[in-house]
Amino acid sequence: METDSPLPYRQGLPVYTVSQLNQEVRGLLEGRLGRVWVEGEIGNLSQPSSGHIYFTLKDARAQVRCALFRSARRQCCPAADGMQVLVCARVSLYEGRGDFQLIVEQMEDAGEGALRRAFEALKRVLAAEGLFEARHKKPLPSLVRRIGVVTSPDGAVWHDIVTTLKRRFPAIAVLLYPVPVQGKDAGAAIARMLDLANARRECDVLLLARGGGSLEDLWCFNEEIVARAIFRSQLPVVAGIGHETDTTIADWVADVRAPTPTAAAELLSPDQTLWRARHREAHARLVRLLERVVREHIQRFDDLKRRLIAQPLRGLPEKRLAVAGLMRRLALALPGYPARRRAGLIALTQRLERRSPIARLHAHRVHLAPLPGRLAAAFRAALRDRERRLAGLGERLRQCFPGAMQERLAARHALLKDRLLRAMADDLKARGERAALLARALALTGPPAVLNRGYAIVTDARAQVAREARAYAPGDTLRVRLAQGELIVEVKAVQP
Repeated sequence: METDSPLPYRQGLPVYTVSQLNQEVRGLLEGRLGRVWVEGEIGNLSQPSSGHIYFTLKDARAQVRCALFRSARRQCCPAADGMQVLVCARVSLYEGRGDFQLIVEQMEDAGEGALRRAFEALKRVLAAEGLFEARHKKPLPSLVRRIGVVTSPDGAVWHDIVTTLKRRFPAIAVLLYPVPVQGKDAGAAIARMLDLANARRECDVLLLARGGGSLEDLWCFNEEIVARAIFRSQLPVVAGIGHETDTTIADWVADVRAPTPTAAAELLSPDQTLWRARHREAHARLVRLLERVVREHIQRFDDLKRRLIAQPLRGLPEKRLAVAGLMRRLALALPGYPARRRAGLIALTQRLERRSPIARLHAHRVHLAPLPGRLAAAFRAALRDRERRLAGLGERLRQCFPGAMQERLAARHALLKDRLLRAMADDLKARGERAALLARALALTGPPAVLNRGYAIVTDARAQVAREARAYAPGDTLRVRLAQGELIVEVKAVQP
């Protein structure tokens, strides 16, 4: 309801309608307080079919109504009676009933929200120090002989890791470093055990493992003492904490992060079936290689043995037969040698004629004959292209003509002028509404309103406001300003 019209007055006080009063109070609440963070317990939860949620937020001594509209629910955690939450809300008043309420815009579980904020703060600090950078990650050994598992001996994780390693590669030794994986002192115990494992150097790699859980259950792996112990570890550290969706500070600092403890055990152990198959294949290849080398040496030995036993003149007849064959071939080749040389000379002559300057000049003439026509066609094409470009430049010049530019600028000036006038009108309207609101506030809290409630302003002869009775003596004259008129009075007596 609009309240810009002047309010009637009765006995110096403004007279409001109920709607005007609720609207005034709502404006004061929203203007003075705005958004606030409030922590409390949910009670009287109601979820009508509209999709909005209504509840009360309470503590040991008070409660306040809250409204969570459907459009803001995606910014909020699920709500339930008895749940301790932290909400960001606008302080307001429901004018229809005059109820003071909070309009909730964001809501989170109070306990988990604090842990999440602490998690993000520590993550930013460690990231700024470089603890998450890849250059600090240590590589895993190519063949792991002993794995140190830092986990609780009472949980199912230890049993799953041992079972997985026995199934995949029983030759890998496993050493347990028992620690608590949940509770207030778990982080310090894990850090001490990591330092102890590095001091002993009994393992090739360390596996930090725990089963799944809530953020509070996994909190010891988000502590700074654990992150720094992992970072200073000289042994590679593999983190297998929680389920695949769980991410902790330890996962970010560790050299390798596995989605689950079982996956971490599989990452550190080869498959014994594939390992044995590769071993059998390598053994078979080595046997085949040795057999071939032995056969080659035996064959070479037998050959040398035969050559040594044979008579020195045993190969002479074969050599004589070979020389006789070569003589016959020479005798057959000599008659045709001049003819072959003559044919070669003729071939060289023909090649020389083809490469003579006259022949090359004729070939160049044949090649250059079509070039004048091609050059003329290229000139005509270039001329047409220049003509098209000239026509385009003429069109652009017509568009840039001062008259056309003046029309466009005039249209833009008119548009900007219209926008400026609208903006000025909106600004004047907003300033007028603000002035009216301040006038109403002044009417409620200004000096005239205070005087109308029966108070008075007392000043002395120097026009100073009188604040202490002992500053005046009997016979002094004072001026008393009332809501209607002034009084000049004389001090008869002073009572400190």
